[in-house]
Amino acid sequence: MKPETIALHGGFDCDPATKSVAVPIYQTVAYAFDSAAHGAALFDLEVEGFRYTRIGNPTTAVLEKRVAQLEGGMDALCVSSGQAALHYAVLTVTEAGRNIVSVPQLYGTTHTLFAHILPKLGIRTHFAKDDRPESLAALIDADTRAVFCETVGNPAGNVCDLEAMAAVAHRAGVPLIVDNTVATPILVRPIEFGADVVLHSLTKFLGGHGTTLGGAIVDSGRFPWREHAARFPMLTEPDESYHGLVYTDHYGPTAYLGRCRSAFQRTMGAVLAPLSAFLLLQGIETVALRMERHVENARRVAEFLQADPRVVSVSYAGFPDSPYYPLVQKYLRGKTCSLMTFTIRGGYDAGTRFYDALKLFKRLVNLGDAKSLACHPASTTHRQMSPEEQRLAGIGPETVRLSIGIEHIDDILADLDQALAAAVGS
Repeated sequence: MKPETIALHGGFDCDPATKSVAVPIYQTVAYAFDSAAHGAALFDLEVEGFRYTRIGNPTTAVLEKRVAQLEGGMDALCVSSGQAALHYAVLTVTEAGRNIVSVPQLYGTTHTLFAHILPKLGIRTHFAKDDRPESLAALIDADTRAVFCETVGNPAGNVCDLEAMAAVAHRAGVPLIVDNTVATPILVRPIEFGADVVLHSLTKFLGGHGTTLGGAIVDSGRFPWREHAARFPMLTEPDESYHGLVYTDHYGPTAYLGRCRSAFQRTMGAVLAPLSAFLLLQGIETVALRMERHVENARRVAEFLQADPRVVSVSYAGFPDSPYYPLVQKYLRGKTCSLMTFTIRGGYDAGTRFYDALKLFKRLVNLGDAKSLACHPASTTHRQMSPEEQRLAGIGPETVRLSIGIEHIDDILADLDQALAAAVGS
C-alpha cells in the first residue's frame, strides 16, 4: 500500500471480538494468563501475547505496526515521548566507554542529552563540525557504536545526505540512526536510503494537533548485527538480565528492537498510554493531506519573506540557491518541509517585537501542529547551548523559527505582515 493508504489501514482491519472498524482503546494495565505455564511462556517470550501494558498494549501495537509500515521498517516500539525514543535508541547499542557520532544541527534537548546527560553514563558524543558525511567519517573510531542525524534539522532546516551518511556508518560497521520527525515518512523514508533505525516524536507532524505526546523507534531489520558481534555484544551474547536471552538468536533481524523493548521499555517504563496511542492514530489518518498543505503554505511564506525588504535572511531549503536544494530534490521529492528560520532588519530587538506582535501564530515550542507556530530558539529550545553550539546548530540570538500550519495562506501572510510592520515599520 502507498503511505496515504497505510496511514488509514496499516496494522488493523477490524476488532476480531466486536468487528469495530475503529481501533479499540484497551485501557488496561494487565492481561490474564490461562495458567501458570502460560504466564511463564509469555515471560520467556516463547509465545506471543500481552503481559503488562508497560511492555505492550493492543492499542499501542496497532500504532507500532502503522508507523513501522509507514517507514518501511520491520517493527516499531512506541513510547511516551520523542525524547524517550531517542534515549532508548542510543542506549540499546551503546555502553560506558563507547561513543556515538552526530551532526551538530540538532533539536536543543537532543543536544542536551548527547552533550551533558549521556556522558554522565560514560557514553560520549563526537559532534561533527558540520553535516557533511566526510566530517562524520573523520570522528568514527573503534569505540563508535552509531552515527546520528536528523533528516531535516530542527531548527536549522538543513537536509542530511542520508545515502552518503549510511555508507559512512556501514563502512565502519555501525548503524545509522535518523530522526525523521520534521520530514515524516510522507516526504521521505530514510530506510530506503540506508538508515537502520528511524525515530519520531509522534507529538509533532504525525500526531499533528498538539494534543498528545509520543515517540517511536522503527527498526529496519537490515543491519547485520552478527557480522559486527564484537561491537555489539549486548545483542549477540547472552543477556543475564533476561535469563540468558541472545537477542539476535531470538528476534533475528529485529534484534535491536527486541532489546529496546525487553531491556529498556520493560525496566525504565516510558510507557505510551493507550488513549494517547488512539489519539495519535487519529492524527496519522490525515497526515498525508496535512503535509500537502504544510508544504505549500511554507513555500508561499518563504517566498513572501524572501521578497520583503524588512527581512534580512530566510533559511529555507526549497530555494534554488540553498546548498540543500539538490538534497530536497533527491530525498524529499522537491517538497520542502514547513519548518524555516529567518531574521529581520533590526536584529534581536526587532525580532522580539515581531514575535510579541504575532496574533494568528501561537508563541510556543512545539512544531508540526496543524496551527502555525513561532518560536525563539535561543531563549527556549536551545537556551542550554553555548553561543558557539547555537551557531553550529544553525541559530543566532535573532533567529525566529516558524512552523507553518494549514490555515488559509492569506491569513498566515497577513499576520506575518502586520508583525513585521510592528517590529520594523511598513
